[in-house]
Amino acid sequence: MDAYLFDLDGTLLDSFEDIARSANYARQALGLAPRPEQEIYGFVGEGALRLLERTMGPENADLVEKALALWRDHYARHCLEHTKPFPGIPEALVRLPGARAVVTNKPGPAARKLVEALGLGALVSPVIGGGDVPSRKPDPEGCRLALSQMTGVERVVYIGDSTIDAQTALNGGYAFVGVLWGKAGRAELEALGATHFAQRVEDLPEVCARALDKG
Repeated sequence: MDAYLFDLDGTLLDSFEDIARSANYARQALGLAPRPEQEIYGFVGEGALRLLERTMGPENADLVEKALALWRDHYARHCLEHTKPFPGIPEALVRLPGARAVVTNKPGPAARKLVEALGLGALVSPVIGGGDVPSRKPDPEGCRLALSQMTGVERVVYIGDSTIDAQTALNGGYAFVGVLWGKAGRAELEALGATHFAQRVEDLPEVCARALDKG
């Protein structure tokens, strides 16, 4: 059986707007001006703490813990306002002939909440997030936990939109498919050795098959 491990934000879900709005809420609650949302998008992918560290900036390092608490509270209440699966994602997942899971740096409870609320729970399981294992991507520990809950896996492909995802696949010894509708561009992923790319969601099954065939 093949196993398909997915990143979440920027890969399965168009979630950046809600993440950025909650980050700016934290800044404003602490008396700071908001940052451009596009700038905050570039901070996503390394977990909530790193998101807030970068959003607050080194000059406000003493406020990061307060900002993180504010972000968590606001995001828990507003994470579904604009977030949705990218068009065609449910249909593409159904076409993948194997086990499907999510491994993300987003906090585990938030990741599972989104997956269930957006109707993907029956299509990807388990959902492993930040806090479910001691380390975060690009350490493949979360991938190993997901795979331990599957049986009969022979080949593994990790699918993601960032350099963190490409490095995770490399560290785990998995095939990698870079999706080009999320965070990183093709050149950034190619610099880490990526050779298989999905330009469109509907291309995912074919591109994953090629990546698995070539190891």
